[in-house]
Amino acid sequence: MTGNPHAPNHLAPAGPGLRLTRRAALLGLGGAISLGRASLALAAAPTERRFVVILLRGALDGMAAVVPYGDASLATWRPGLLTGRPGQAGGPLDLGGFYGLHPALAGMHGLYAAGEFLPVHAIAGAWRVRSHFEAQDYLEMGDGEQRIDSGWLNRVAGAIPRPGRRDNAIAIAATPPLILRGKAPAASWLPENFRPPAALLYDEIAALNRHDPVTGPAFADGLRERGFIDMVQGGRHGRKRFAFPALARVAGRMLAAPEGPRLAAMEMFGWDTHVAQVPRLRYPLSALDHGLVALKAGLGAAWAHTAVLVVTEFGRTVRENGTGGTDHGTATVAFLAGGAVAGGRVRADWPGLAPGRLFENRDLAPTAELRALAKGVLAQHLGLDQAALLRIFPGSGGVAPMGGLIRTSA
Repeated sequence: MTGNPHAPNHLAPAGPGLRLTRRAALLGLGGAISLGRASLALAAAPTERRFVVILLRGALDGMAAVVPYGDASLATWRPGLLTGRPGQAGGPLDLGGFYGLHPALAGMHGLYAAGEFLPVHAIAGAWRVRSHFEAQDYLEMGDGEQRIDSGWLNRVAGAIPRPGRRDNAIAIAATPPLILRGKAPAASWLPENFRPPAALLYDEIAALNRHDPVTGPAFADGLRERGFIDMVQGGRHGRKRFAFPALARVAGRMLAAPEGPRLAAMEMFGWDTHVAQVPRLRYPLSALDHGLVALKAGLGAAWAHTAVLVVTEFGRTVRENGTGGTDHGTATVAFLAGGAVAGGRVRADWPGLAPGRLFENRDLAPTAELRALAKGVLAQHLGLDQAALLRIFPGSGGVAPMGGLIRTSA
């Protein structure tokens, strides 16, 4: 797929049964935090460089997060989803003349201005499925053709082990997410005041909303897709509103500790926006934005040696649907953030949105692959060689690591 001639390769400048150790408690694990539907997994590594993966479960609409307002065809497909142009009230935050960040991402815009934030647009995994269940498994296993019994971040931990240490990985979740499961040791932990909702509660909520024309379809769709819709409305009240940022700050402090972990996996729900996307997307975007800022604050000086990779299982349709939302698509956006990241630009071989340029006449066409992005970060930031990358991403010999992602001085 060739790029848009007006924006080729566009670069815009700037468990309860786990016994916690005293060290873990001092690192922040002993505090009770209301986490909402967010969780964290940590793995230790013998390096001063930190690497964090944030999974956005539910399929982020990349063209809402990083708006290609410079593409003349955008308004044709999304008249009800656009919120203006840069400089207008509610418009995107400009990224150099073609793309703009959603206005809820002001913190990321600040990181961009500091050269610590790099959106990578029109990117997708190797799979072409539109099922959350399958796509998230592929995303976490690191393969699009075969099922693997471990997650790719666990294999990263195995490539940079910590000899003599049993606490090589810990998940702040009911169980470690798939991305961190495998041969490398992993444990799990939850704050005492956090428990997953009972299944009956979901049934009762769906029944109460069944006849509502807006929330009824949203809950039904969420339950149909393994409950990947976050209870965004309920999360707007009380402490859970700040669950992800609070968790990110704790993660940053753990990663910053001299004896702390060096690898982390986090996850956020609430990105499946089939209905009323404009109001519903603002909250998870804001939570992610505040979370990255909190992660930086928690890391302190260690932020300079950190790379954060933010990914989702697939994108959403170019066309808006009849309920003010978007459906399951293909290409989307990924984010890199951190003091080690060569940011302050948008990296994309933009495929264009004109008729005939869409993938299967419905989706943003992918021009970059997630494994290439991840391999590039692992090679440049953690120093993993080609043999290690092939063990982490089996069958990816034809996928070259993306270059130019990490500062040479990081």
